[in-house]
Amino acid sequence: MTIAITHAGFCTPLGIEPPTILQALLDGDDTHMVRRDNLLFDRSAIVGEVTVELGEFPAALRQYDCRNNALMLRALASILSAIEQAKKSYGADRIGVVIGTSTSGIAKGEQALKYHRQHGVFPDDYHYVQQELGSSALFLRDYLALRGPAYTVSTACSSSAKVFACGQRLLNSGLCDMVIVGGVDSLSQLTLNGFDALESIDDERCNPFSRQRQGINIGEGAVLFTLERGDGPVLLAGCGESADAHHISAPHPQGDGAVRAMQAALTQAGLQPTQIDYVNLHGTATVQNDAMESRAMMRVFAEQPPLCSSTKPLTGHALGAAGAIEAGFCWLLLSDINVDLGLPLHRWDGERDDTLPELPLVTATSRPAQLQHLMSNSFAFGGSNACLIFSRGVSNE
Repeated sequence: MTIAITHAGFCTPLGIEPPTILQALLDGDDTHMVRRDNLLFDRSAIVGEVTVELGEFPAALRQYDCRNNALMLRALASILSAIEQAKKSYGADRIGVVIGTSTSGIAKGEQALKYHRQHGVFPDDYHYVQQELGSSALFLRDYLALRGPAYTVSTACSSSAKVFACGQRLLNSGLCDMVIVGGVDSLSQLTLNGFDALESIDDERCNPFSRQRQGINIGEGAVLFTLERGDGPVLLAGCGESADAHHISAPHPQGDGAVRAMQAALTQAGLQPTQIDYVNLHGTATVQNDAMESRAMMRVFAEQPPLCSSTKPLTGHALGAAGAIEAGFCWLLLSDINVDLGLPLHRWDGERDDTLPELPLVTATSRPAQLQHLMSNSFAFGGSNACLIFSRGVSNE
């Protein structure tokens, strides 16, 4: 069954308007990465921060009020009219919501705990639902007055890639006629200091696939999509998932689970590896992830991988939202606004790690012959792996 990604809404460190975001990707613009002094306990951190005005939170839904949901609302704005039209066409009970997140509103909980230490009570405007992990999808359902299935996926960094497979199943089963999928995560001290405890935070700009890579920069953002049966400008061609459970925080060194996810996505899409024109790498810039992913790529693409890049030096690693943000980038690359078939520049120091297979990373002069099929990788703690393939639809030709 053909499934189209009919609409996409953005709220990212690169901006909210598709042409602006696309240009930043093509330029490799990392000026949106900023240094913050109030996240890590003992020093400053470089992060990808959303700086656009988020607007007033709806008073009737104050129990959901947190930055995570505010980011999601901002992303929703540009696709809201399409969803309202779908409610009229399909009915509110035929539209589902599946959201991926890992932080939820934990920053709101941090603020509430600080207040509690000082005053002995929680602040009047604090409600546990603001930080409850499963509330993201419920908030969106309530805000839109929908009555279809609504749930949140939280599998760390693969969360919002896996929602596409969830949406696909809801549509293929006939339970929904439209599914709103996406991801959202917001900056928080808990997340930054947790990764710092794992010695995974780079004090400077992250440097994926370099021999000098030191770790990640964390980011935030939200991207939402509408999935519907039928054709459209951009198609969800394939979803692949695997769980290798190699280690609680380290990937399988040879990328066994990553390989299975990529192969599953190719099989579902009915494509050969040679037909993939570009891969958005997970590319976190940690020592183990980049080593695993480069090996996995060579195993899947028979030592002739397509052009590829990591966009995390431009946005930070948005964790539970990373899959959706990078899926959004693929959607932009396949859209009509990418008239010159440009690709996201891979920002790094150019110092290749000679111990790893060499990938054809995108440079300023890289130009593919076509952009028909794109792949996006998301690999998470615990061996939760997801791979998505997006294809240009007939209405784009």
